[in-house]
Amino acid sequence: MHKSKLVAAVIDCQTEDLTEAARFWSAALGRTVAASDNPAKDKYVTLGSGKEELIVLLQKVPHPSRVHLDIESDDVEQEVKRLEALGAKRVEQIKTWWVMEAPTGHRFCVVRPQRDGTVPDDANEWS
Repeated sequence: MHKSKLVAAVIDCQTEDLTEAARFWSAALGRTVAASDNPAKDKYVTLGSGKEELIVLLQKVPHPSRVHLDIESDDVEQEVKRLEALGAKRVEQIKTWWVMEAPTGHRFCVVRPQRDGTVPDDANEWS
């Protein structure tokens, strides 16, 4: 048995400097830019505290801008296999997570727990 839950909406930005993206999305969503982030140099910028029910991240990417979802799991491999059984495909493994593609063509990631190393109590349980 493993657990998983939608954890983040990631705004992929095709840019070398996330400063303008951070300014726009912070104002548009009413979330502050995390104090420790440096949008001009960082690959990721968190909007808000990062403790919200849905984390919102900006990410520097080389591909066209888009939005993707992150699903956190206490067993990444089992969650990937579960999603493959539903029709998803593995695209690329990056460090400890998998980039996946849904049957609809949408990209998403399966990642390790993002807060305190544990999946929240209200996560889905799968066997």
